[in-house]
Amino acid sequence: MMKIGVIIFWFCLTAGLVVAQEKRAYTLFDADGQETDYAHMMSVLGEQQVVFIGEIHNCPIAHWMEYEIVRDLYALHKDRLMIGAEMFERDDQLVLDEYLSGLITAERFTKEAKLWPNYPTDYKKIVEFAKTNRIPFVATNVPRRYAAMVSRGGFGALEQLSEEAKNYIAPLPLNYVRNEGVETYFRSMEMPGAKKEDTEKLAKAQALKDATMGWSIAQNIGSYFVHLNGSFHSANQAGIITYLNRYRPGLKIATVEVVRQEKTDKLDKDVMRKADFYICVPTDMTTTY
Repeated sequence: MMKIGVIIFWFCLTAGLVVAQEKRAYTLFDADGQETDYAHMMSVLGEQQVVFIGEIHNCPIAHWMEYEIVRDLYALHKDRLMIGAEMFERDDQLVLDEYLSGLITAERFTKEAKLWPNYPTDYKKIVEFAKTNRIPFVATNVPRRYAAMVSRGGFGALEQLSEEAKNYIAPLPLNYVRNEGVETYFRSMEMPGAKKEDTEKLAKAQALKDATMGWSIAQNIGSYFVHLNGSFHSANQAGIITYLNRYRPGLKIATVEVVRQEKTDKLDKDVMRKADFYICVPTDMTTTY
């Protein structure tokens, strides 16, 4: 009877430990999948001229970490830091500048800029931080109407633009660099009856975005620059970085990528070495939309 009681006691204790196990919101890893900490990651990022944070757009942990990284880079670099983001298009630079400098109200800014639907929950805090601390904020992305033109008619469609309109895109000809990862992604999303040329045009539209963001950074960078974008745009040191290295070779660049996994105690092998650091978030984490 005594043995049975001991067994029941240990069973209940073990079950309690399983239920009460630590619930991590995220785990940090380096490029090789070794777990690391925030202080080490920031010591490396602080030495880079350009830091790319490849987010998952609806991940709250990604947006919180972006804010923390921006804030700590500013604490280190002060007025030598600039911020840029995929979420703002180049033709909105004027209205963004007017808001940051206090010339227009937040209400007017949100009405006139082409803000993403999740701006209030996910990006507003960083914009307000930039406003408070007078940090230059660069709208890096191509106006979406021009990306849409390429997705329908290829790069040739851009030749119809006026010289004024061409100021909002990377210099032509683009010298397109194929990105197999992008093409594979678009092929996986093909609708029945879609042609290979359609997939190629979508990949070229993506390249226009990457090239324009790279050009925007190259045009504006002073000492230090942190850029927010979807992970697709900077994974494998490709995408934006391919074009940035062409427009401004020799920059010290580091990438942070947000990934989702069922278990966050180890980094999945198939994502290793695609970035310098990873913010690994559980798949059951809540989303902002």
